[in-house]
Amino acid sequence: PLLHLALFSTHLAMPQPGWPEATVVTGFPFHDRDGDGKLPADLARFLADGPPPIVFTPSSSMASIAKPFLEESIQAARRLGRRAVLVLGSGRTRPDSLPPNVAAFDYAPFSALFPRAAAIVHAGGIGTTALAMRSGRPMLVVPQTHDQPDNADRVAQLGIARAVPFTKYRAQRAATELARLLDDPEYARRAGEIGAKIQQESGVSAACDAIERLFDAR
Repeated sequence: PLLHLALFSTHLAMPQPGWPEATVVTGFPFHDRDGDGKLPADLARFLADGPPPIVFTPSSSMASIAKPFLEESIQAARRLGRRAVLVLGSGRTRPDSLPPNVAAFDYAPFSALFPRAAAIVHAGGIGTTALAMRSGRPMLVVPQTHDQPDNADRVAQLGIARAVPFTKYRAQRAATELARLLDDPEYARRAGEIGAKIQQESGVSAACDAIERLFDAR
């Protein structure tokens, strides 16, 4: 009854009348899992060698079915004539072969990679959604389970994303949706606008401040 921390941005969800009275919407608590936040050298070179790629990354909930997602993604990039970066996640099976304009990495810090993408394709988990929103780049969300469909719907309503259910994610459908994202400058404009606002938020600081105010009051 004393305090509820809603660890997301008001740009994703505004407070609702039925929420507990002691709710504080803090903003996202951003986190990149590994390393010092720097891009791997091979990835940095790939990014420097051409136009911004489409970034494709499956979620941890896709662990057993990531390979078909990645193979369809490669074909979608080929149909569009676009460069692509695949972020696999540790222990994931790599596609059998990669075209010259596609690079695959087990890990990359999304906070450094996403701002350099033409678009981001991901499953809609809250952590990846947060970093994609902050990057200011448009996204295609491929939700499968848990909170992913709701997050996908929310960012689509913001005008910064399109969504395709995981069961319907095929190369042609993905290429069509990505073409709509990339060919309509309104998606990039809106994503940049919201990204700039989210960059001003600090979910960790706001959460700490709320906890300290509670202790001070008691």
